[in-house]
Amino acid sequence: MEQYKKEFIEFMVDCNVLKFGDFVTKSGRKTPFFVNTGFYRTGAQLRKLGEYYAKAIENKFGFDFDVLFGPAYKGIPLTVAATMAISDLYDRDIRYCSNRKEVKDHGDKGILLGSPIQDGDKVVIIEDVTTAGTSIGETLPIIKAQGDVDVFGLVVSVDRMERGQGEKSALKEIEEKYGLKTTAIVTMAEVVEHLYNRPYKGEIIIDDALKAAIDAYYVKYGAKEQ
Repeated sequence: MEQYKKEFIEFMVDCNVLKFGDFVTKSGRKTPFFVNTGFYRTGAQLRKLGEYYAKAIENKFGFDFDVLFGPAYKGIPLTVAATMAISDLYDRDIRYCSNRKEVKDHGDKGILLGSPIQDGDKVVIIEDVTTAGTSIGETLPIIKAQGDVDVFGLVVSVDRMERGQGEKSALKEIEEKYGLKTTAIVTMAEVVEHLYNRPYKGEIIIDDALKAAIDAYYVKYGAKEQ
């Protein structure tokens, strides 16, 4: 596992973003783990988060694209932080863009924030966690309405590796339905690999009992194809 992935897993623990216990997802699934990206709350945390996204983007896509697009609202700080990190770490000047929930009819008019999207642009979308594709289905028409653009990639922070609408993972379904390449900074399998029975700051975060609960969850809800 790459070093930046290990550091990101520990970073999520430190920020209280990655939690273990008893939770219920929006889909009604009872889960022993939860990722709440709303707990990234400081400038230092956003700077580090942007760096991890930048490394994941470089690892999967390189920087042969023009615009990083973050859907409102959570995607707005993500796209700003990631493009700044790409500039700092790789000296590449990628434009950032997000959408508004409502069209603005005065001043900086339109539905977009940041850079305009133009004919010929190649676009990567950035989001927080694996989605069921709902957000992508709403975002793609907004981007493609701007011109003849190539939306070819999606990056998220964590791939939960569970079923989407069918038997395949949500990211796999997005790839097949929309023709996008997808990647995540880490997968839950990598999280378990790094934290299981390994002390972090004097504590075992994933012990045998929690590992068994996670395994049972994936027996029930795990994707058949990643």
